[in-house]
Amino acid sequence: MKILFFGDIVGRVGRNAVMASISELRRQFAPDVCVANCENASGGFGISRDGAETLLRAGIDVFTTGNHVWSKKEIIELFDEIPIIRPYNLPAGDPGAGMLTYSTPNGQKLCVINLMGRLYMDFPTSNAFFALDEAIQKADTPHILVDFHAEATSEKKALGYYADGRVSAVLGTHTHVQTADACILEGGTAYITDVGMCGASHSVLGAAVPVAVARFTSSVRRPYEAAEGKWEVHAVFIETDENGRAVQMMRL
Repeated sequence: MKILFFGDIVGRVGRNAVMASISELRRQFAPDVCVANCENASGGFGISRDGAETLLRAGIDVFTTGNHVWSKKEIIELFDEIPIIRPYNLPAGDPGAGMLTYSTPNGQKLCVINLMGRLYMDFPTSNAFFALDEAIQKADTPHILVDFHAEATSEKKALGYYADGRVSAVLGTHTHVQTADACILEGGTAYITDVGMCGASHSVLGAAVPVAVARFTSSVRRPYEAAEGKWEVHAVFIETDENGRAVQMMRL
């Protein structure tokens, strides 16, 4: 199976970046499924109905989220209408699901699991490691992709090794800076600490530079503003064998 995963999509520029690049990336890599983290896709916080439908039409097959999952109230309705998931280790009574199985047009299946870290994340999550154990037991295919939305590189690294040999890929999101450690671990799991982001190049993690700088130079808080201008796309391409083990991992 060939999988294309886009890092956190940030604001209108991020959506435009994906729409402008996905056709060429599909031509170049011929992915069976395209997955993207969309938790910042609309205004930098959450995903709106219009944003989700636009990205779906562009060619994204499955959406993952993170700590901004509840920023747009329409997300609760979207769970029933499009393939979008929230972190699996949120409270069990929360709306939506934390994993789903996507069936490709050629009959293959990819299980996508969304998890969120606990270090430096102010969110009521359970232990991601134990949640992963539970989710893997429910998977109905050996092709399993994990989006681990977390702040601490140590927590991401540890989960990657913990999952090695049991899932196809552990892909870190949330910090918006692509890391240089893309690899295939000994057990056959593709890993990267952070995929990066799709958004404005001249920005601070997708935010407008003046607003971001002011947060470090003034006690007066300015409203968040997603940056505009030239865009960049960060993604990874993964290919797995029939047993769900990664045979290729590439940063884009």
